[in-house]
Amino acid sequence: MKQLRLPSSLLAIILILTFQSTLFADAASQKLEKNSNQAVAKFVKQFKGAEQFINNASGYLVFPKITKAGFMVGGSYGEGVLRINGQTKHYYSVTSASFGFQAGAQQHSMIIAFLSDTSLKNFISSNGWEAGVDGTIAIADWGKSKDISSISYEKPIVAFIFGEKGLMGGISLEGNKFKRIIPQ
Repeated sequence: MKQLRLPSSLLAIILILTFQSTLFADAASQKLEKNSNQAVAKFVKQFKGAEQFINNASGYLVFPKITKAGFMVGGSYGEGVLRINGQTKHYYSVTSASFGFQAGAQQHSMIIAFLSDTSLKNFISSNGWEAGVDGTIAIADWGKSKDISSISYEKPIVAFIFGEKGLMGGISLEGNKFKRIIPQ
């Protein structure tokens, strides 16, 4: 019986093609991790009590950059990480579409804190979770001098929007769809 021998260059090409998507996914996830770490650091530095607040949450999503744009028809997209006990467990995207009077473009960061184990488990167990349908997210409204760790929130899921750049009227989380992803 004759053995088939592949030239080493052909073998290298086959290996590269086989693991290419894994290599790109790893690079994308590392970049998302880095950007998420920077967003958390900015959040903690900017708001009194933020570190204690997220450390006490059951888990939190970090979206370092969500881009929103529109003229009559609009949409937004961002990628982020879900952290539990400070460790990344999953990667998510957030998307939305909107219709109506609107014009402009904006980028912002967002942290969504799950204040109960039940709300976190419900979020993780769903695929395609939608704000306002699968759960209500309260957008935190606080003064910069107020310690956010001392605020009593009525909803089990609270969002913090910060680092806005650009101009576009209003932010609503109703209809935002969250989906688990592999960063690309």
